[in-house]
Amino acid sequence: MANADRPPESALDLFRLDDRVALVTGASSGLGERMARVLHWAGATVVVTARRRERLERLAAELERVTVIPADLYSQDDRERLVSEALDAYGRIDILVNNAGTTAVVGVADEEVETFRSVLELNTTAPWHLAKLCAPSMIESGSGSIVNVASMLGHVGATPVKQANYCASKGAVVNLTRELALQWARRGIRVNALCPGWFPSEMTEDMNDESSQAFIRQNSPIPRMGEPHELDGALLLLASSAGTFLTGQSLIVDGGWTAR
Repeated sequence: MANADRPPESALDLFRLDDRVALVTGASSGLGERMARVLHWAGATVVVTARRRERLERLAAELERVTVIPADLYSQDDRERLVSEALDAYGRIDILVNNAGTTAVVGVADEEVETFRSVLELNTTAPWHLAKLCAPSMIESGSGSIVNVASMLGHVGATPVKQANYCASKGAVVNLTRELALQWARRGIRVNALCPGWFPSEMTEDMNDESSQAFIRQNSPIPRMGEPHELDGALLLLASSAGTFLTGQSLIVDGGWTAR
């Protein structure tokens, strides 16, 4: 049956990822671990990477179709080895989720140049490099989806939480996403950005105190942090056949923060 004639009752099938291989970075904890679980639940075989091997192996022990390839994504050599080993294992990468990231909360006046460079290396250069490395496999197979996990702070400033490094890196990822989408749209690759707002993670651990939570409640139209499962649907939309006409976009899941 042609896609145009697909009956409505098959709509949920579009979100399935059976027979696809996904690579998820930063999968040893938090949102990255959750994303790996969601893609696996939807049927994908998942390659997970991060620096903390033991955490990845605990995740793999719980699931059936997970391969662990530890890597330090600050390293160009490790990024190249990661993609090479994933392709050696499965022959293809259908989905790339660029989730690994870092930040440094510091005012610009007190920030070292090396700190700024380090944040951009992991948050911006690594996603660009991994997309470049995965693209030939996707082009060869005629389709692929790259999901760059950016942030609502790629669209607005963060102060009073001072992190110019993070805002700059995620703003770059948002526009990198647009450009990659344009370069590869006619080669079958979709590139989109998933932009979370305030969610619990290792990077937001310092915001668990009452004053930080009050700041979020007072300034977010939905007056709370997001819960990890509230990114599941957005991730599957961008990764699966449910989003085949969606590319170059930023899907902001922030409780209305950027609508103010």
